[in-house]
Amino acid sequence: MLKLNNLNIYVLPVTPFQQNCSVVQCTKTFETAIIDPGGEIDNILHFIKSTENMQIKYILLTHGHLDHCGQAKVLSDKINIPIYGPQKEDIFWLNQLEQRQKSYTAAQYAFEPTKNFIPDFWLEEGQQLRLGNHIIDIIHTPGHTPGHIVFYIKELKIAWVGDVIFKQAVGRSDFPRGNIDDLMHSIIKKLLVLGDDYTFICGHGEISTFGHERKYNPYIQPYLSMKDN
Repeated sequence: MLKLNNLNIYVLPVTPFQQNCSVVQCTKTFETAIIDPGGEIDNILHFIKSTENMQIKYILLTHGHLDHCGQAKVLSDKINIPIYGPQKEDIFWLNQLEQRQKSYTAAQYAFEPTKNFIPDFWLEEGQQLRLGNHIIDIIHTPGHTPGHIVFYIKELKIAWVGDVIFKQAVGRSDFPRGNIDDLMHSIIKKLLVLGDDYTFICGHGEISTFGHERKYNPYIQPYLSMKDN
């Protein structure tokens, strides 16, 4: 658990791809968000029920890939909460979730059955959401997918970056409508500028900071050098 000022963050790896689903709780109001519930919703619900004072407000999605949102609609229907995000350009990914699930399962990854869906609310850069005493800001970060978004809380300097950037790695840009230049623009011009002291939770793997990635991420170093020149 990551414990910040009046905010608890629990990271639950789910799906065969060990995607980091975050359960985020305001400790003053107990309002809770679930970010990127890609799978294993029975385990997620068991965790929520066994953790004190969690009042689930909504599901938040960074992008439309199966391992991040494959069980979002199932979970939404089961506990009657809305889905927010991603940005609308990812609609083509959400419209092929069932097809992707079948292809991954055929490749022996055994993803759970899913549903194609449209979220209750698309999100755009500049919008804000409230979670208890905290304001969540939205950044549109295309490159990995065209409708990818990042969530962040300014006063706590914490961000959920999906598959844009990882600890000493970056997201793939070879999927349909991915683009390496867009990805690097999103990282350098939209995320690193938030500040080196921001902690981020990525879609897979360890928590890191933007400062660490500025110094040690080999994939963004050439682009930073181009920027400096």
